[in-house]
Amino acid sequence: MKRFVKGDLDGFFALGLDNMIMFLLMSNLCLGFLGFSTDLFYGRILPAMAVGLVIGNLFYARQALQLAKKENRDDVCAIPYGTNLITVIVYTFLVMYPAQQKALAGGLSKEEADIVSWHAGLIACLGSGLIEFFGAFAAEWIRKVTPRAALLAALAGIGIAFIGMDYVFRAYAYPLIGFTTLGLTLLVYFGKVKFKFGLPGGFVVLATGTLLAWYLHLTGGANIVPVGAIDYGQAGFRLPIPPVRDVLDSFNYLVEYLPIIIPMGFINLVLSLQNIESAAAAGDSYDSKPALAFNGLGTIGAALCGAPFPTTIYIGHPGWKAIGARAGYSSLNAIVWSLVCLTGTLSFIVYFIPIEAGMAILIWIGLMMGTQAFQTIPRHHIPAVVVGIIPVLGAYMALGIKHALFVAGATTGANLFTPEINDAFVTYRQFYTDGVFALEQGWVYTSLVLSAATICIIERKFRHAALWFLVGALLSSIGFMHTYEFVPSDVVGKLSLSLPKWAWGYLVLAALMYIAPWITTVAKDEPNANADADPPI
Repeated sequence: MKRFVKGDLDGFFALGLDNMIMFLLMSNLCLGFLGFSTDLFYGRILPAMAVGLVIGNLFYARQALQLAKKENRDDVCAIPYGTNLITVIVYTFLVMYPAQQKALAGGLSKEEADIVSWHAGLIACLGSGLIEFFGAFAAEWIRKVTPRAALLAALAGIGIAFIGMDYVFRAYAYPLIGFTTLGLTLLVYFGKVKFKFGLPGGFVVLATGTLLAWYLHLTGGANIVPVGAIDYGQAGFRLPIPPVRDVLDSFNYLVEYLPIIIPMGFINLVLSLQNIESAAAAGDSYDSKPALAFNGLGTIGAALCGAPFPTTIYIGHPGWKAIGARAGYSSLNAIVWSLVCLTGTLSFIVYFIPIEAGMAILIWIGLMMGTQAFQTIPRHHIPAVVVGIIPVLGAYMALGIKHALFVAGATTGANLFTPEINDAFVTYRQFYTDGVFALEQGWVYTSLVLSAATICIIERKFRHAALWFLVGALLSSIGFMHTYEFVPSDVVGKLSLSLPKWAWGYLVLAALMYIAPWITTVAKDEPNANADADPPI
């Protein structure tokens, strides 16, 4: 197989569009939401991201060429690879932002708090990479012991709430751009249509959104694009500098953020394995161990050089193969996007293409993450997915409540992040923020425990469900789930060895499930829960 064919150019533009959306999102969150300095983002984070892209893309290109040579074929497609959307969202909102707010509450300056936030992201990224690397040797076992619906439930919630819902709000804030690009996205990806003259659907969406954003800017409408001149100061070649001292300092956050790092690492591991299986279904059977191991090595390399966001194997290998991509598109992706990261070119892209131009594609990705959970599981497991989504929605609601409290405090000069706020919500609105904040802490674990236990109940394996509830009690007793404390400007998790009320609740559930076979009988007209799975909807 040739190293580069015509279809690789089409594959590169398709993969490049995905990577562009990820980098636009990363820029929006780091420079906008977290308020990092441009020096930190363009000088430290982006060059480190280039390292991860090079490691993964070049390995998968080489792996494709080796498979083609081994099987004497010329149609092998490399595994697609790039920035991990899920962890960009999760690590920003649930690791870096809380670390930043806690540092500010402790009296550090904004610049110092940003460094603390970056350090927390580094350890989260490194932890995720280590889990994916060592998990490559146990991925099949993990898949066997954890129900698919339980793993997909948390991802469905992330897609619906933290990605889809968040950008739907923004689409309704800017309806001319939001509605138009969302309509085009639905036409292309749900309507399964193509534009004439061979124009890629994603390109049409992004170009339309960009033109509308600049039209509104020039006509005095919504001011979405940047104001002022382009910052040419970000242009210039920057090599990644391994922040050895910073990485060592980051280990201070290892225990505090394990409730987020561990489950996200395992979820990414299993999803990557499923994507490799998807490639096998399309005719390209790769050895899963090295493919998964280098997926982890890409993330580890990025973290050790200063990136707080992991890289990952992308879904959609059959699509890239169908348009003729082989090995070259992966190499081209490594070269081009690494140069973008190393030279500060992204600052020009961000200036001309606002995140609002591509937010409809992010909405579609979120919707597909939610849809996948229901399409790829047995029909009778669907209730377990719905149960597993609830903790994620609770975490997103907690984020909204905290934003409201922060803004209210900033405008009134009062610190509203006190335990009394829970009583006030109950007294005046009968709204139980205590439960919302409890659900937010370790929500990935809560989603996994509740959905896995629900599957066991559906299958009438009640004592297996009891074991899952015991896991919930254990995680609650060490502070990985539910326990929290108020600090100025935030509500954060609290690690401690105790038996909080939630642990007692799980213990009661475990006891109930254990005695269930003795106190219940199966109705005669009920189908056998252990029968063959229903076809997916």
